[in-house]
Amino acid sequence: MKKIRIGGGAGYSGDRIEPAVEIMKKGDIDYIIFECLAERTIALAQQQKLADPDKGFNDLLEYRMEKVLPICTEKKIKVITNMGAANPVSAARSVKDIAVRLGITGLKIAAVLGDDIYSVIDDYRDFKTLEYGNNLSELKGEFISANAYLGAEGIQEALQGGADIVITGRVTDPSLVIGPLLYEFGWSIDDYNMLGKGTLAGHLLECGAQLTGGYFAEPGYKDVPELWNVGFPIGEVYENGDITITKLAETGGKVTTGTVKEQILYEIHDPSNYMTPDVNADFSQITVKEIGHDRVLVTGATGREKSGYYKISIGYKDCYIVEAEISYGGPGALEKAKLAGDIVEKRIQHTDLSFQELKIDYIGVNSLFQTSASDLSEKGSGCNEVRLRVAGRTTLKEDGIMIGNEVEALYTNGPAGGGGVRINVNEIVSIASILIPVEDIETHVIFEEV
Repeated sequence: MKKIRIGGGAGYSGDRIEPAVEIMKKGDIDYIIFECLAERTIALAQQQKLADPDKGFNDLLEYRMEKVLPICTEKKIKVITNMGAANPVSAARSVKDIAVRLGITGLKIAAVLGDDIYSVIDDYRDFKTLEYGNNLSELKGEFISANAYLGAEGIQEALQGGADIVITGRVTDPSLVIGPLLYEFGWSIDDYNMLGKGTLAGHLLECGAQLTGGYFAEPGYKDVPELWNVGFPIGEVYENGDITITKLAETGGKVTTGTVKEQILYEIHDPSNYMTPDVNADFSQITVKEIGHDRVLVTGATGREKSGYYKISIGYKDCYIVEAEISYGGPGALEKAKLAGDIVEKRIQHTDLSFQELKIDYIGVNSLFQTSASDLSEKGSGCNEVRLRVAGRTTLKEDGIMIGNEVEALYTNGPAGGGGVRINVNEIVSIASILIPVEDIETHVIFEEV
């Protein structure tokens, strides 16, 4: 039975490159995917593109491609990635320029387009948001991006056109794997059972080392060997949709039924109805079986007809978040920090600063588990050092700056012994989502050749 081997080359935008290079050199793979696009990532990339029309793709695209293009050429490995972010066209041109500089020829690069609907987002202002249930028009803040979660058909088309490197903008993460499976196995785009199996393969590989023990590890409970050298996953996908997950033997980490099961459940709202633009996948009857050391067989995924809608992710300028910190050490550290926090809170009220939320934490005492922390009113708590953190959410940047200034003013206006003030005020891009009919989106592919 025909099979292909696909490597998971990245689990987020800033992931390591060395494990990806290793599986390309030693893993006998046919494809490698680089999944680098989170919800806010593309909105931030759109801001880059607005400032410079040639930017807006993943910051590490050029660095990664300089490392992998020579290996792709030598070993005939195809690359599928969403590192195009807000600007797949410029990303493809950049890869072409890198290939020319490296003296690589005979390379075909594809950019999959159609996800960016920012120019027509006003047509959908009466659509309900999935997060809040109100109309999109009721969101406050300037819209800066609007992108559809495309499926695998554009990737399939690019591969059918002879692409060696396929660069997309916003597609669903599993589609990076489904595209090659459609192309290699000739599955029909409406064979939903097979697409359900392909979605499972993509979902397993999309997060890199999460599948090989990275996010699985808990010392003393779920130990993982040599996590500093964790290897990225390799998926052997068969024509019937069965999947074997493995990794390079010489790398750290591990592949077990436990690591695989945790990744299957990751970010799945309903395992029996995982909705994507390709298929409504059903993972509820999956079987996970260890068939060798660091080899796990996964079978049993199915699927049903897709919904007929694309999810649109809209980025908008929401607010400013200020974080200001100061440390207190020595005897009475906690009491000093509590007094400092009380001073800041009353100063904010006294000066009538505008904020939507305000949070005061004592880092190392209650910042992680505030509701179950020990009674902070007890004297002699044993805290030799405490870091006060004041965080606020504001509409105006100026108000955030003023909240930070109140923390800095503790140097001379607060308890003795404060030091190490740090203040950050950052503009926050938030995300809202709507569903629109698939008929409203047109996907197309352009090519660059070297």
